[in-house]
Amino acid sequence: EQDKKQGHALASSELPTVGELKAVIPAHCFERSATKSLLLVVRDGLIISALFALAWQLPCENLSLVDWILWGLYGFLQGTAFTGWWVLAHECGHGGFSDSAILNDTVGFVLHSFCLVPYFSWQYSHAKHHSKTNHLLDGESHVPPGAGFRKQFGKLHSLIGDDAFALFQIYTHLVLGWPMYLVFNSTGARRTLDGERIKTIHDHFRPSSKLFPANGRWNTRVFLSSVGCLATLAGLVWLGSVIGYTRVGLLYVPAYLWCNAWLVLYTWLQHTSPELPHYGDESWTWMKGALSTIDRPYGVFDWMHHHIGSTHVAHHVFSNLPCYHAQEATRALKAYLEPKKLYNYDGTNFVVALWRIARDCHYVEDVKGDQYYKPLRQAKSAKAH
Repeated sequence: EQDKKQGHALASSELPTVGELKAVIPAHCFERSATKSLLLVVRDGLIISALFALAWQLPCENLSLVDWILWGLYGFLQGTAFTGWWVLAHECGHGGFSDSAILNDTVGFVLHSFCLVPYFSWQYSHAKHHSKTNHLLDGESHVPPGAGFRKQFGKLHSLIGDDAFALFQIYTHLVLGWPMYLVFNSTGARRTLDGERIKTIHDHFRPSSKLFPANGRWNTRVFLSSVGCLATLAGLVWLGSVIGYTRVGLLYVPAYLWCNAWLVLYTWLQHTSPELPHYGDESWTWMKGALSTIDRPYGVFDWMHHHIGSTHVAHHVFSNLPCYHAQEATRALKAYLEPKKLYNYDGTNFVVALWRIARDCHYVEDVKGDQYYKPLRQAKSAKAH
């Protein structure tokens, strides 16, 4: 089933209200259960523990080719499992984990700190991502670059060609993208909270970072988030002194990198397509942004990652809806939105979709009006004519 959606700029007059969308979803889908959520944490924890136990049997010195292959396979599988915990911590940040804010923040803080994610800091920037989805100035994470990208990378693209540049895009996004976002707010908003163009580094670790409101509550939360990450690093160093740094590195670092790759992959693919509009100040509305996301199939990984990629439209409309009800809610939303041509779904295999996006979605021409991604080869062709 291929690309059901034919993305188009949405007119405000054709959009439903939040109340209308909520009415089509069964009421029980909004009910949260701490027990169900904690069982999912345990489920993922058992998978992670089993993989740790299996990897413990592998040698850490004088590795043969087979040993390296097995460690590589472990890294991928464990990073995939880490992502399950990562998604549940993300659910905690949205308040969808349980009815208890204390339980949500406790579980979310522990799980995200384990993945070296500053929990409260990212909770804030991610809430901004949801409140300003597909806004070209105020959106947060995977905001399309402008014409400056064409000037910055046009020569490189001409030199190495479409396919090599696509590989470059995949590498920079999946390997460098997450740390670059946390440290430099790469692909983040173009404007500050005061509406001014960003001229300083908006990182996720300093309480004084201009990414956050200047008040004591958020200063404390950002500080605690950084302490959580430092505690995990300290724990890894201590563990290395006990069982060996090579073993700790092999057990944690590749899995950490794969986890980062997965979370960037999801965000990139759910918000990027040549047919998907992004909006300037004068044309953006919250509902336009929420509905300008795409659901995609991810096979067995969809189960591992609590359906975060296949139910993303529902997640953006109702971000505190529990993941274990998201599939049912998505079916209800699809039945209502699809006849109105307002539901976005792309059934392309996600690896193929990743390649297409890396080749065809590079920049937008402007930050005003309705903008669509363009490939660098199109700019080259236009220049030639």
